[in-house]
Amino acid sequence: MELAELIGLRPVPAGGVLVTLTRRCPLRCAHCSTGSAPEVREEPGAEALERFVSSFTAADRPEVMMLTGGEPLLRPRLVAALARTARTVGTRTALLSGMFFARSGGLPEPVRRAVRTLDHFSASLDLHHEREVPRDAVFQAMREIRELGVAISFHLTGAGEDDPYLADVTADIERTFGGTVPSLVNEVRPFGRAASWARPARTAPAARDEPGGGGALPCAMAAWPVVAFDGTVLACCNQDTVDRRPAPSHLRLGHVAEDDWASVRARTLGSPLLRLVRTVGPAHLRQRWAPGAPAGSYCGDCRA
Repeated sequence: MELAELIGLRPVPAGGVLVTLTRRCPLRCAHCSTGSAPEVREEPGAEALERFVSSFTAADRPEVMMLTGGEPLLRPRLVAALARTARTVGTRTALLSGMFFARSGGLPEPVRRAVRTLDHFSASLDLHHEREVPRDAVFQAMREIRELGVAISFHLTGAGEDDPYLADVTADIERTFGGTVPSLVNEVRPFGRAASWARPARTAPAARDEPGGGGALPCAMAAWPVVAFDGTVLACCNQDTVDRRPAPSHLRLGHVAEDDWASVRARTLGSPLLRLVRTVGPAHLRQRWAPGAPAGSYCGDCRA
């Protein structure tokens, strides 16, 4: 499964499911949006996750299951178990890793066994990750993963399109892998440990078809259900939404210990409010149904 196909599925309602396996991580990156650290132990139970994934069927399943964290490869046996179960009904598995294991050189055997079960592997790489794991070590590990027959990509973050780091690392990836490995590039966002120093993301221009820019500005991030660190299933991956409790009732889709995929998918597709968020966006909804309310952030309007 190549990166382009993953990106193509991202706006498809219930086309995938994002599963956070743990908030733990051996790294202490300064920009970590989840505030992950070695001592943080917040994670869904393995039995509940396995039960949830086993509810996928050939007729009713996500096309892709994306495993992330924290560092999902701190639970390599669970990664392999979930990926094997998903594959039996046609769901493919992708994983995003901070590459902690590359510091020791090569792939540790538990990581190797887990990686073999995947359809796509993406490595986080940026200035902050490189202070924890050297770039050359990441590149060597990625070569080994590709030799296992798994499609690979890089997930890069930087300070914006003019960031010299991004220019350097993308050129290095191009040279090292001969132009055959793609990258997804994002800006560092002010969440988690970056909340005190990262600048807010530049937002898309407001739609012009209504006074005040309250026209359609759809949200594609309300497409995939997200399994949070406590097992709650949410309608979006915004970090504030993932972390805050209680979750807004209109953004809560269930819990892996209580609900199956069919129920979560039905709520994702059946909610009139979520359909409107995906179609016209929360700013339009606020202006249309609460015109006197002060404008908040895009995601804040959605939570409200």
